[in-house]
Amino acid sequence: MSRPHGIPLPRAHRSSDSHQPESAFDDDEQGQPRPREGVRQLTGAERVRTLVESNASVSLTLPGAHDQGEWWTGVPAARTVTPDGDVLLLVPGESAAARAAAHAQDDDLTAVIEITDVAPVSVPHRIRGRAWLAGWLTRVPAAERAACAALLAERRPVGGLLGLDSRPGWVLLRLEVGDISLDDLWGAEHVDPDDLAAAEPDPLLDHETELLQHLAAAHRDRVADLGSLLGPRRDGALTAVPLALDRLGLRVRFSRPGAPASSSFDARFDFPAPVRDVCGLRRAMHHLFAAAGR
Repeated sequence: MSRPHGIPLPRAHRSSDSHQPESAFDDDEQGQPRPREGVRQLTGAERVRTLVESNASVSLTLPGAHDQGEWWTGVPAARTVTPDGDVLLLVPGESAAARAAAHAQDDDLTAVIEITDVAPVSVPHRIRGRAWLAGWLTRVPAAERAACAALLAERRPVGGLLGLDSRPGWVLLRLEVGDISLDDLWGAEHVDPDDLAAAEPDPLLDHETELLQHLAAAHRDRVADLGSLLGPRRDGALTAVPLALDRLGLRVRFSRPGAPASSSFDARFDFPAPVRDVCGLRRAMHHLFAAAGR
């Protein structure tokens, strides 16, 4: 994948170590339990792709526009990843990002997208992860607008907002990604932008929020029963909240009543095989609950 050259790309995430991104969860306020067991997991590129395609909150910063005394931070109406690994963003036409990109060439305007993933259930340390994608921001040319709008509508339908010709208040921007950092429940790592282009979002992406909330509200006792599979770590009464879900398994956050939040820990329960849809997930959850009830 070609990359523009010229103005230096801002770092996707500041770090004191040039090889490892600093954890977003190092302080006590945001400290996340890290995984302790060797379990299957999505690749870093798959996790970033899932975050980009999700409804997690996003901000867009334009360090390259600081000389103009302005930048734009807000929530694009929609976003998705192109087959080439670029990120498409639908933003208000009067935003600083749209105005700056209107006159930008290939390497004129650098930008950083920050995505923050918050658990859809109430747990200690609700921030599940953050991803930073840095690159070069340009406006999608008129000749490519229809194809890009169709791709965006297919991945993230937003109704009439994609009628760009009849709604000049919205514009499509393209971020050509040059640097990616990820810090989530699995750890901190850098992701190759070319891997993002090849990765697919998790198939449960559009259902995770609803499924986790349903498990927490209607099946909390059965989720707590999974503690029987913890072995030595089950030492006394535990409360359990389903925290994250993907095609490979379920992550549960366990806490001891009355104990500080720092004593919470996560356990990951692998499915027998990767699931491809909600029907497969239903079978996998029945398998887990059956194993816990033995």
